[in-house]
Amino acid sequence: MKPVDFDLHQPATLDAALALLDRHADDARVLAGGQSLVPLLNFRLARPGHLVDIGRVAGLGELRETGDGLVVGAMVSQSRAERAPAVAARCPLLAAALPWIAHPPIRARGTICGSLAHADPAAELPAVAVALDAAFVAASTRGRREIAAADFFHGHLTTALRPDELLAAVRFPAAAPGTGAAFHEVSRRHGDFAMAGVAAQVTLGDGAIADARICVSGVAGVPLRCAGSEHALLGSRADPEALRQAAAAALDILDPAGDLHATASYRKHVAGVLLRRAVAEAYGRATAAA
Repeated sequence: MKPVDFDLHQPATLDAALALLDRHADDARVLAGGQSLVPLLNFRLARPGHLVDIGRVAGLGELRETGDGLVVGAMVSQSRAERAPAVAARCPLLAAALPWIAHPPIRARGTICGSLAHADPAAELPAVAVALDAAFVAASTRGRREIAAADFFHGHLTTALRPDELLAAVRFPAAAPGTGAAFHEVSRRHGDFAMAGVAAQVTLGDGAIADARICVSGVAGVPLRCAGSEHALLGSRADPEALRQAAAAALDILDPAGDLHATASYRKHVAGVLLRRAVAEAYGRATAAA
């Protein structure tokens, strides 16, 4: 199939892009890398009358270190972030997750912000953002506002962005010294949509876990932060019993749906296994970095 007819707009400035979104708020979509939107257009699951291509908008391609983290602009591709030393140094969980996204040609065009705005609950980046308490910068003709990651994802492909808003950037906090991170997922083939995934980051103090951040993807309509698992790990050295308790705490709140790719019970089991693996790997990396 091919998309329905639409008007393509290619503004050169952010103000022009926001004016277009304001004018056509109920019938417009933003095009960045197109790796999520174009398939929806081709299958006519999305039928906008107006497409606002932000690829020529100056200033949206910044990948900038700040005193407390990273700012990733709307047009920063996943492959660029994957190669950036600043991402590996300041945001190891993001660096760990990026290689799991699809395949290199997809990452070359797909953007960090585009994946987040798409809000697929099986995707890698939403889980990373929620685990790290990232902040989303939404821009419109009314100005800018920040949305906490915990409030951004409302459901499958649904976010807190208003129809006239553009996700201009996302802010990731910098990892503290003594931090290690890991991302694990299971899919039928590498690059396919994951049946379950786990983002894990731990920070050590005197060799024990002083801070833990865990988020599970693919098991609910939104990325699922596992506060009970995080609490179970505090003060531990990621020993088998602590990992068992952390996995059990996650399983208590998981209620995934089954589909043609996996049963609900399989998804739940896999999530527990991945959680133990990801935390153990994150702890190992934190120990090596200490």
